Amino acid sequence: MRKTALKWMLMVVSVALLFGGQPVLAGDDCTAVYGSGPNHFSLATGSPGELGLLKVLAEEFEKIENTTMCWRKNGSGASLKLLKAKAVDMVMVHAPAAEKQAVAEGWAINRTLIGSNEFYIVGPKGDPAGIAKAQSAADAYAKIAAAKALFYSRGDNSGTHKKELAVWQKAGIEPAGDWYQVSGTFMMATLKMANENGGYFMTDSSTWVAAKKEMTDLAILFRGDQFLINTYHALCQPEGATPGQPFAAKFIDFVGSDRGQRIIRDYGAAEHGEGLYNDAAYAKQYDH
Repeated sequence: MRKTALKWMLMVVSVALLFGGQPVLAGDDCTAVYGSGPNHFSLATGSPGELGLLKVLAEEFEKIENTTMCWRKNGSGASLKLLKAKAVDMVMVHAPAAEKQAVAEGWAINRTLIGSNEFYIVGPKGDPAGIAKAQSAADAYAKIAAAKALFYSRGDNSGTHKKELAVWQKAGIEPAGDWYQVSGTFMMATLKMANENGGYFMTDSSTWVAAKKEMTDLAILFRGDQFLINTYHALCQPEGATPGQPFAAKFIDFVGSDRGQRIIRDYGAAEHGEGLYNDAAYAKQYDH
């Protein structure tokens, strides 16, 4: 029994040491690990990881700093909670108000603009709610609610969900009823639900570009409202807060550098005919 207990204790310690003193155990697993160097850090984000951009950035960064990155897949709200709890070294998120609050409260630093995309409202090609004629995102939502047309919400406190709620607020509507379906899951999975069931959904442009060939029953029905521009920032722990903080801070510097920005700007263009993200220089005009 003692040998078995000792064996398990050594396993826990070795896993904890592997990720800079932060155990990666049940409920705290990495969604993916990029790199194999001795310098470990952890990062929480959603679509940049889900769509593969994070992997490319991490592998290029490994060449410079000999790192291993633990990526934890979470929306912006959950990612920021992990940062506040010191469960990750850094985040890449799109929730400007919450980000600024994190910096003001002192549990995040080095907030850096890294790029942008935008939100599209997609839906059935027949557009039963007639949102293609909408004058704004709020007007589009009002038309969906009036028609009681099937609409999918992520409902997960992600950056996308926060933006969706802000649009409903602008429209003066509290959505409820059978037509308003909460998926409780990530962007790609919810987009697929909308495609399969003929629903409306607000997706980011990056996910749409990556998935549009599969979304045979959906079309972009509304876009162009400046309110739907989506800026991404990176933030990390304060100095000394977590063992991986120094490499997280260096990774933010890398992502903001010419080398990192070129990766962001070009990512997906060869495969999809257009890049999935805009760079920070473009995003700056919308960064408030």
